[in-house]
Amino acid sequence: MCGIVAYVGSKQCQQLMLEGLKRLEYRGYDSAGIATIDHGKIRVVKTIGRVANLEDKLETVGAMRGTIGMCHTRWATHGGVTDFNAHPHTDDKSGICIIHNGIIENYASLKTYLEEKGHRFVSQTDTEVLAMLIGELYDGDLEAAVQAALRECTGAYGIVVMCEREPETLVAARKGSPLMVGVGDGEFLVASDGSAIISHTSQAFALEDYQVVKITPQGFRTSTIHNVPVTPKVQQLEIELEEIELGGYSHFMQKEIFEQPKALRNTFRGRFGIEDGRVVLGGLADHAKELVKAKRVVLLGQGTALHAAMIGRYLFEDLAKIPATSEFSSEFRYRNPMIEENTVAIAVSQSGETADTLAALIEAKDRGALALGVINVVGSTIARETDAGVYLRVGPEIGVASTKAFVGQVAALTLVAMWMGRRRYMSADQCSSLMKSFEQIPEKIERVLATDEHIKKVTQKYVDRENWLFLGRGYNYPTALEGALKLKEISYIHAEGMPAAEMKHGPIALINEGMPAVFIANRGRQYEKVMSNIQEVRARGGHVIAVATEGDENIRKYAEDVFYVPDIEEPLSPILTVVPLQLMAYHAAVLRGHDVDKPRNLAKSVTVE
Repeated sequence: MCGIVAYVGSKQCQQLMLEGLKRLEYRGYDSAGIATIDHGKIRVVKTIGRVANLEDKLETVGAMRGTIGMCHTRWATHGGVTDFNAHPHTDDKSGICIIHNGIIENYASLKTYLEEKGHRFVSQTDTEVLAMLIGELYDGDLEAAVQAALRECTGAYGIVVMCEREPETLVAARKGSPLMVGVGDGEFLVASDGSAIISHTSQAFALEDYQVVKITPQGFRTSTIHNVPVTPKVQQLEIELEEIELGGYSHFMQKEIFEQPKALRNTFRGRFGIEDGRVVLGGLADHAKELVKAKRVVLLGQGTALHAAMIGRYLFEDLAKIPATSEFSSEFRYRNPMIEENTVAIAVSQSGETADTLAALIEAKDRGALALGVINVVGSTIARETDAGVYLRVGPEIGVASTKAFVGQVAALTLVAMWMGRRRYMSADQCSSLMKSFEQIPEKIERVLATDEHIKKVTQKYVDRENWLFLGRGYNYPTALEGALKLKEISYIHAEGMPAAEMKHGPIALINEGMPAVFIANRGRQYEKVMSNIQEVRARGGHVIAVATEGDENIRKYAEDVFYVPDIEEPLSPILTVVPLQLMAYHAAVLRGHDVDKPRNLAKSVTVE
């Protein structure tokens, strides 16, 4: 969720760390801070607001010297958005300094214990409690103190710690919050995301849960919190520097919308066996027999990933003839979910670190489900926790509001449904026909993107309206939810998505003169019913914006504005119909003067519950 960057080596590290932190700004945050050890003393500078605010403050107070340091962007959990609550935090005894992602759930009892020991706190955070606890346990060995402190903690953490008494040592640890160590030539970087370190090294290893690493310029040692040595696997980072730079675009969200044709070509590459009508998914091969015998599919997700999972439910029932449900991950694990024999649980997540989805997957797995993942980030926690899975291959997604990952998730779920369907009920001809249509999707998205200027002009007509409806049926009901979410996330316009037929069961009371109602009205099995719903809105003064199939001139009689998408088989249509909704949300945010890539209160990777 928050951003972590730390360094130990031979270079002056302030600018190096700040550059890395800027690459993590997309993750969402409300304050930033930096600390170094300068001539044996820890120096901390922090402020609310953006990294740019921190840079301004550093110009005022003076540059941070030192070849070891850490910096952080915070997304507030415990305590408000203040300078005191910003990271890094220090203890009051041993010269300990810490940055932390996650939540220490038992911080209150630990704080009471530490206050009884005489410690005095200056923030409302759980992180300062952890700093004090490490300081209380420190007796000259920072690694041992961190291990001992974490044995007393419950919750999630990705931490980096340094100490004045060991001025060449960083100690990092992880449980539930991603953390990796970049390995350079006599230098090491710790970060919560590979994009922060890729300009300095392409070699890195990820910490596993309950692991601790002690790092000095001479090398590193990795162990568990119980001091059992472990050997990490140093790997090549799969990120290219140009993938995380803007290029000629104004915002990362805009770039990623326009990258969708290329991203999907990567998703498809090597996965179509059109001649024999078979989808090729090597990640599922070892579990083919179990998947063929599947009696139920449970799809788990949050936010945009849940909307993809909801489309997945239609796909599995339609193409593979398997009963399927889509579930809020955050609700699933706190029920008493029924997992029958031969159930398949599929976790859908861009980052592969979504805390609720990870916990729900583990719950399903513990109850006997086969665990699959539809994930974008290679080597992420959910990817490692699953029995098998399918990577999206859409490349890094920097914009907080997901776009290309959503179409990648829908595409990957379609491939899995086809893979299972072909082994159960689909003929080779049926599968080949659908694959041929699938291959045309990138070119068809390019045709939708070519209408961007028209979409911008239509958006401008309605951008001052504060309440919108998004309505669809069947496969495109979840698309309506996703369109509403995109508008809410970045333009801060209230928008509600729902099945079109649900409108007259209450929400129709909301419609007033000129209210924008976005209908996904492409050709399909329920086209005529959607047209009836459009009439109901028009009769009450609502203004209809329709996403329709190319060539449908009839719809112009009933809609004030129309966005056209190419014709395609209904199961594949959400990948096309969502694109004009993404562009509309983007333009609404820009027209209203908002920071598109850093929407307020949001984080890219939600690693706390």
